[in-house]
Amino acid sequence: MSDTHTLAAGGAAALAPRAYHPAHEPHPENGTSLGFWLYLMSDCLIFAALFATYGVLGRSYAAGPTGKELFDLGLVALNTAFLLLSSITFGFAMLQKQQKNVRGTLAWLAVTGLLGLAFLAVELYEFAHLIHQGATPQRSAFLSAFFTLVGTHGLHVTFGLIWLVTLMLQIRKHGLIAENVRRVNCLSMFWHFLDVVWIGVFTFVYLMGVL
Repeated sequence: MSDTHTLAAGGAAALAPRAYHPAHEPHPENGTSLGFWLYLMSDCLIFAALFATYGVLGRSYAAGPTGKELFDLGLVALNTAFLLLSSITFGFAMLQKQQKNVRGTLAWLAVTGLLGLAFLAVELYEFAHLIHQGATPQRSAFLSAFFTLVGTHGLHVTFGLIWLVTLMLQIRKHGLIAENVRRVNCLSMFWHFLDVVWIGVFTFVYLMGVL
């Protein structure tokens, strides 16, 4: 009889929902990094499609203005410098993070954010100037592809800045705990990815556009 009760109790325990204990089942090592790499690969596909679209439509001016007539390479070079410098300052933040220096990490992240804001400000100025000249996305397939590609990159930078500010608040409140270190690493990959994409935009869209 006691064996029957024991088996019944064991069966009930097996059917009962298992409690989750984070202390005994920690976050899988490198699990977030792997998932984030997969996300970046999907983002690569998005930008590859946008680059391919621009490659097909980039000479379809519809009797409208061309890139040579519209693009100000000096302004774009300044904007490129802002983004490249922001990647360097993010590297300094990573060095401070490795040394467990909270104040140093926050300081360099703040500089990175300011450079990112400068990049967006120049890009918005460029867009406003083009629209003021009548070079709107509806004017030609070239301009539609241009605004879509460059605007998508700018949107990514905007989300990156929101993420950066949120992360800075978390670091200031909780310090460089394991979760925040993991988030800094992911944001670093995202930010450098945007830098690489922009180099492609600068070369493929602007430099080739003025030739």
